[in-house]
Amino acid sequence: MAFPRSIQVVLAGLGLGLGACGERVPPSDAGAQPNAASFASSPAPLPVAMETDTGANPNDLRPCPRETGLISDGEIGPNRTNPIEGRGGYWYTYTDDKGSEVSPLSGEKGGTFTMADGGANGTAHAARMTGQLGTAQIIYAGMGLAFLDPKGEYNATKYKGISFWAKKGSPDSAKSVRLKVPDHNTDPEGKVCSECFNDFGEYLELTDEWKKFTVAFAAMKQQSDWGKPRPRAIATDALFGIQFQVDDYAKKFDIWVDEVEFTGCSR
Repeated sequence: MAFPRSIQVVLAGLGLGLGACGERVPPSDAGAQPNAASFASSPAPLPVAMETDTGANPNDLRPCPRETGLISDGEIGPNRTNPIEGRGGYWYTYTDDKGSEVSPLSGEKGGTFTMADGGANGTAHAARMTGQLGTAQIIYAGMGLAFLDPKGEYNATKYKGISFWAKKGSPDSAKSVRLKVPDHNTDPEGKVCSECFNDFGEYLELTDEWKKFTVAFAAMKQQSDWGKPRPRAIATDALFGIQFQVDDYAKKFDIWVDEVEFTGCSR
């Protein structure tokens, strides 16, 4: 039986992905390591679709210069992010262990992330995940990127938010996606959390067409009623990466993301 969205959110708040010992099953990025394949680089045209600003004055979230703000455009390799401003990581996927499926396969199942053909605004490639969510009480699947390789904390205090282009690739795909930004307080590698993975973020609704989203760090919230600690705000001086997660009960999903950037640069 499919739970209504309101019940799903309550279930998520009570322990999204929590294991038997009360800790959420961690997403695996094992195996999502660089390989020798590479794609030809191509510059992105200027945005032409509607932009959705979330949580801040648009004047505070002006686009950064591409040479400093770009995180990933999908054009330098099948699973690599762009080596800019000390960054340079990799893409990966993850799922619950209750029957949900995702492609590309997660690293713990022997998979390595590969970009898909056809990016936003006519670019060559984009990050894409497809699959089927399970029918257990708590389910999820996602794709994400790490800012550093090996995984580590990145200081993003010079920026005020994140922008990206996204869409759902088929009419029957789940459209609700949670943007998640793991930080020092929510990722276990920060060695702070006792109930980890309740990352700061925001639920967003995708359409069948590419659309640009801009989300301020100040607007990002943890999910209610779980997670330890529960700090007042995201730790922008110690971010691990960005994730895009779906959790609609028993739904198919086909999610595309491209042109991920920091925005609102300090001037």
